[in-house]
Amino acid sequence: MREIVLDTETTGLDPSSGDRIVEIGAIELFNHMPTGQVFHRYLNPDKKMPQEAFAVHGLSDDFLKDKPRFKHIMKEFKEFIGVSKMVIHNAPFDMKFINAELRNAGSDPYPLDQAIDTLSLARKKFPGAQNSLDALCRRFNIDNSNRENHGGLLDSELLADVYLELIGGRQPDLILKQTINSQNKSEQSYTFQKSFKRNKTLSPRLTQEEKKAHDDFVDTLGDDSVWKTAYK
Repeated sequence: MREIVLDTETTGLDPSSGDRIVEIGAIELFNHMPTGQVFHRYLNPDKKMPQEAFAVHGLSDDFLKDKPRFKHIMKEFKEFIGVSKMVIHNAPFDMKFINAELRNAGSDPYPLDQAIDTLSLARKKFPGAQNSLDALCRRFNIDNSNRENHGGLLDSELLADVYLELIGGRQPDLILKQTINSQNKSEQSYTFQKSFKRNKTLSPRLTQEEKKAHDDFVDTLGDDSVWKTAYK
């Protein structure tokens, strides 16, 4: 199963008022494992960067002035996404901007159900809690110390870890090492760690009174009961 974890940075909050995407970061997952394939582009929005947006992502007018427009990278972007599900934190926001850019470039928008909203997943799993990306990183002990500003690619990498935790989490006794072949993306190998062994056996949980009560009950079942025949 192929999925794309994606994040965008923008000039503001509303594409209908002229705000544009200035960065797209996306990473490919196959069976929930990163393949190493990424899509990352900075974009010229053809408008001045508001100070409020600059404070969030740190992308200046001078930095973006020589970057391509969305229409110039649209084909490559669409080929990378394909028909795969997009994993996005607060998906309605990013999908609104992506679809606005697609329409402006003369292309059809993506259906909203092609996106998996991790914010919605987090709210269902942790109702009433803080569910920002930073808060979820803290909850799951994911290192986000490099996140001084929002950034499309870094946020996608963090979100991939958060997404894995939200859908079930890593199993500490199992290391999954997956080899992705460009021709056949079903090749994978699994390495199992040895089971955890305690240094000291746990004390019995049954009291002597409880054990005696159980033995007395078994005696009432007769000599042919499964309790006696199965453990001869």
